[in-house]
Amino acid sequence: MSDPRDIDEDAILKGLSAAELDQLDADLQEMDPENAMLPAGFRQRDQTKKGATGEFDRDALQQHLEKQALEHEDREDLVPFTGQKKGKSFVPKKPAEIPAHEQVILEPELEEALKNATDAEMCDIAAILGMYTLMSNKQYYDALGTTGTIANIEGINSVVKPDPFKIFPDELPNPTNVEETLERIHNNDSSLTEVNLNNIKDIPIPTLKEIFEAMKGNSHVESLSIAASRSNDPVAYSCAEMLQENTSLQSLNVESNFITSDGMMAVIKAMTSNATLVELKIDNQRQKLGDSVEMEIASMLENNSSILKFGYHFTQQGPRARAAAAITRNNDMIRQQRLR
Repeated sequence: MSDPRDIDEDAILKGLSAAELDQLDADLQEMDPENAMLPAGFRQRDQTKKGATGEFDRDALQQHLEKQALEHEDREDLVPFTGQKKGKSFVPKKPAEIPAHEQVILEPELEEALKNATDAEMCDIAAILGMYTLMSNKQYYDALGTTGTIANIEGINSVVKPDPFKIFPDELPNPTNVEETLERIHNNDSSLTEVNLNNIKDIPIPTLKEIFEAMKGNSHVESLSIAASRSNDPVAYSCAEMLQENTSLQSLNVESNFITSDGMMAVIKAMTSNATLVELKIDNQRQKLGDSVEMEIASMLENNSSILKFGYHFTQQGPRARAAAAITRNNDMIRQQRLR
């Protein structure tokens, strides 16, 4: 048997007749007759031999279709329309009369005032009398909060409109100079007690690690915040090492960052060697910390008597209850010390 790779396709095609080439071309076309999204020419093979009648004339086609529609006879109705009305005609009911003993009789001056009052004035009067069901909440509270003028200008039946959109100015960027702050931390500057690096997105990770490395020997900074600074696990590991050696930091905020459960577990375990931190915020990380980290947080708080404020939203009821009890215990101890 000869090798199929040795077959000369060109020689075979040259030996086919014109009819055989057309048949081969028709068989090789890949059509999809079930795809309604394709035009008809792409769903089936062109089996006609008729030549084109000419270019497409939209106006002529539209006139032909309109002519056919006009010449087509309308179908007769099964039930001819006669215009006869069936059923009972609608008669509105008369409003019930208020009994004489229930009618409210006002003084002539009040009657005259209410008779001549506008819709806006009636709306304010209804709000003052407590008829809040006759109006929207906005109309009701606007009328109560205004004195001397008519608050609801359009009346009770006016369309409820939304409050005008309040435009608030954008928050100013954090003016902290990162390099200068790092130098002051290295020099243990006594005037630097608070470091705020929140919302600074372009701090390099090595710089953040240097800040925590410098905080190991700093004895004056009491508050350090790096919220929304794109910190990750390497920064968290440096923070954990700092917590084991620093003895002056009282507040630490690492919220809204990219720290995973591994990095946060290192920070929590480092708190066993720290007795000076009073406030710790770790909430709103890019991914959930998990049950094991929450259990470790609860155990840490139960064994730590210095933490008075802890910022984290627990997802499990057990660790949440244990953490709340530990924080309450620590605050009670501080309160009892003040009373002594």
